[in-house]
Amino acid sequence: MSETNLILATGRRKTSVAQVKMLQGGSGKMTVNAKSLDEYFGNNSRLKYVINSPFDLVKDQKFDCVIKVNGGGISSQAGAIRHAISRAIASLGDTFRGPMKKAGYLTRDPRMVERKKPGQPKARKRFQFSKR
Repeated sequence: MSETNLILATGRRKTSVAQVKMLQGGSGKMTVNAKSLDEYFGNNSRLKYVINSPFDLVKDQKFDCVIKVNGGGISSQAGAIRHAISRAIASLGDTFRGPMKKAGYLTRDPRMVERKKPGQPKARKRFQFSKR
């Protein structure tokens, strides 16, 4: 990868963190944790659509992506990858940032698992109440 067109970005969702190295003007090749997109996500077309949705907003551009993702589940990882790709594309200028912002791809999903509280079996569940 040449250093001139290299874009670095980080995306997060729940506990997943994705780091993207994007090369502008590439052939459209994408690798996730040293595997192809089809190999990593299998035949789950919904998750592939989530990841490729930022590229639909910039049809005239081609990018090569090397993605490193860890933490969370596979759906959360797909959301983190989309967030990172969107941030990388938005860093190219205001012409790209506007459509990404309008589509909601730059907003970090803040929902996290609620912590377990002491004296309770789960985060919100209570032990069974016994009157007598």
